[in-house]
Amino acid sequence: MFFALKGDNFNGNTFAKDALAKGASFAVIDEKKQQINNQQYILVTDVLKTLQDLATLHRKMLNIPIISLTGSNGKTTTKELINSVLSKKYNTTATVGNLNNHIGVPLTLLSMDNATEIGIVEMGANHQKEIEFLCDIALPDYGLITNFGKAHLEGFGGVEGVIKGKSELYVHLKAHNKTIFINQNDDLQVKQAGDYDNLIRFGSDTTLLKSQPFVNLAYKKHKIQTHLTGAYNYNNICIAIALGEYFNVEEQDIIDAIENYIPSNNRSQIIEKNGHHIILDAYNANPSSMLAALSNFEQQDSQNKIAILGDMFELGADAKMEHQSIADLANTLALEHLILVGENFFNIEHKHNNTSYFNTYEELKTAFQAFKFKNKMILIKGSRGMALERILELL
Repeated sequence: MFFALKGDNFNGNTFAKDALAKGASFAVIDEKKQQINNQQYILVTDVLKTLQDLATLHRKMLNIPIISLTGSNGKTTTKELINSVLSKKYNTTATVGNLNNHIGVPLTLLSMDNATEIGIVEMGANHQKEIEFLCDIALPDYGLITNFGKAHLEGFGGVEGVIKGKSELYVHLKAHNKTIFINQNDDLQVKQAGDYDNLIRFGSDTTLLKSQPFVNLAYKKHKIQTHLTGAYNYNNICIAIALGEYFNVEEQDIIDAIENYIPSNNRSQIIEKNGHHIILDAYNANPSSMLAALSNFEQQDSQNKIAILGDMFELGADAKMEHQSIADLANTLALEHLILVGENFFNIEHKHNNTSYFNTYEELKTAFQAFKFKNKMILIKGSRGMALERILELL
């Protein structure tokens, strides 16, 4: 079925005829002028709302457990870990990539079929009431928040707005007497969940052993060796273990699923290229995740460390302060060189001597070969819009 969605720069209604010609069974439209006397057209008041309503109806008809997760950082990695664990025992369907918004969530639900035993739905948001809206579409039975951090500050109106917005998942689950999973070591999660009865606490039967170069943890009597770098991924792993235990996945299957999971899509990827050891974390960035990445990078065992950091977007009035803070912090680390790229970093007031500043990626590209980097450990991190994975081509 072709759904004629609209955006600022496109109108799907104008493509309905072509979609049918190319094999679509039906075209759902909301502009009568596009309709031809053909039963393959379905005229509705609002195509997007129809897509969302259809997804909710489909979810009700399937009547399967739906796990929803949100948070400021680590959502997609956590979702992939949960899916890796639960798929050891169940036929699961999970959000593809980061299709986690008002269009992605309905598409995720509609991708489930009669063979799906458990659905895993990632929910993203950049303003309040969005998680509430997505919950009304997905009607989750289980939910968790990875963390509360400094992400999308502009839309949420500050950190308190982030906490309130993400906690809309808790509000929905409580209102429908559904199950909440919380990390008992996260005081903010514990506070936001309150004294709710239908609560699953986790984090007591695992211990972080080391996070360099990869996360190793003790789980009951077992030692788990992962392909994930950074202590910040420890909590993401604990979430997947907790879901696995709750849904009665065998211990060894849980361990195998986590040990065999390899991150991709520019998320904490470890890449060896031309003598360089690269940590590519260029999928997204905010002050919280940038701080975690730098903390992890500081602990790496190398004397030849280079950090290449790109702008963090959607910070609103806090952008100047947060970029200055990250630049100041990075300059306290034992780095051979620091490269900051993007308008926000370029325009900070207090600049440092051991740092190269570039207003745009193109300026960095032009100057890059002059650095003559050889056999370095390199951290690459920035917001998605910076597309810093392009640096791999320069190495």
